Amino acid sequence: MPEQTFDEITAQNPFTVVDFFATWCGPCKMLAPILSDVEKEVSDVAFIRVDVDQEPDLARRFGIMSIPTLVFLKNGEEVIRTVGLQRKPELLAKLAELKTK
Repeated sequence: MPEQTFDEITAQNPFTVVDFFATWCGPCKMLAPILSDVEKEVSDVAFIRVDVDQEPDLARRFGIMSIPTLVFLKNGEEVIRTVGLQRKPELLAKLAELKTK
């Protein structure tokens, strides 16, 4: 995803979750279906997947050191960050926290 498209999506959505991943990453592969389930349940949050190998500038911009990393944005600003595999209840709790910050 080009950085300009990324910026447009985050500007248009008050709540965004960015999944920084790589195709070779085992935990990233395990997280993908969990995120997909959460995305189906939550309609007021935009979900973006960023392959760190394809978009190294975005990964650098966010200081991504480990994957998977989820960055929760409110009005384009980072509010929460998680690193590693997250379970569905944890993700739903983070989304609730994001909306109250």
